[in-house]
Amino acid sequence: MRPLAVLLTASGVPGCPALIRALRENGEREVRLVGTDMSELAIGRHFCDAFHVVPGGSQAGFIDALIEICEAERIDAVLPQSSYELLALAEGKDRFGETTVLVANPEAVRRSNDKAETYALLDTIGVRGPAWRRVAAAEVAAAAQELGYPDEDVAFKPLMSSGSRGFRVISSTADRRRQLFENRPGVAEALRLEELVELLGDDETEALVMELARGPERTIDGIARNGRIVLGHPKTREEMRAGLAMYFQTLDDPALMQVAAKIAAELELDHFFNIQLVGDAVIEINPRISTIIYQDDLNLPYLGLKHALGELDDDELAAYADRVRPTRKALRYFDQVEWDS
Repeated sequence: MRPLAVLLTASGVPGCPALIRALRENGEREVRLVGTDMSELAIGRHFCDAFHVVPGGSQAGFIDALIEICEAERIDAVLPQSSYELLALAEGKDRFGETTVLVANPEAVRRSNDKAETYALLDTIGVRGPAWRRVAAAEVAAAAQELGYPDEDVAFKPLMSSGSRGFRVISSTADRRRQLFENRPGVAEALRLEELVELLGDDETEALVMELARGPERTIDGIARNGRIVLGHPKTREEMRAGLAMYFQTLDDPALMQVAAKIAAELELDHFFNIQLVGDAVIEINPRISTIIYQDDLNLPYLGLKHALGELDDDELAAYADRVRPTRKALRYFDQVEWDS
């Protein structure tokens, strides 16, 4: 088979080394990998065949920089890994010529990235999400009280965020002294409502006050075309460290796949997606690739690339569903590289 050249954006994300390894070890052909990131210290610099520093996904010049790299490196496909890049890529993918960009339509990206839009969508299609209020700073206290505070803990979240950034539990029992002595740096600390109101001041930026969903975390990972899930499976999301899950187990759960199917159809999703639940409530829709549990006979990222490039049709991709093993587990760990400047 002909070699492929693939551009991986945000090649400093935690799951990138495993993704790079999976794409290389596909068992069929050579895959040349070109990493991009806004930081020179992205791990993709060391693991990819070539690396380029680019502007951030929301900055001017991001798409122009990627197009220039795609032309110079003769890229077949762009595989985005960051939510912050998706809208620019969705709106600009027609400018990439013969390079395939694995991104959903702009409206799907907008509705997924804006958490208020996400929760409104869930309400519309009858999928359980957290109770929520879209508010400005002056309305935070009233919204929290409507949702049960101080008797019930609630949550605060920016409209646009990724990887738990900005998420805080609002609890009348928050103990800042205990957090000071017991929590590691980087652990998201609970706040009392009065502390949150003081921090926000007269900020006019809108945010969410929402029900604090409780229960085990699970996600559905998959590949879609025109709003239909072609291949996917649920998994657990466990052992959190600094907002990142470190342990995962594949699940056999048709009910979760039905939830994902409703969402994918409403958004008309294409390519990779990840839908996250806490308990029975959907809290995130990510129209991009996320952490994958790999199998020797089920390489989801590579299959998704072949599907996007027209080398696998829907039926051929769907046939891989029989290979999903609910016994499969993944444990993420820290590693390092060394080099001389």
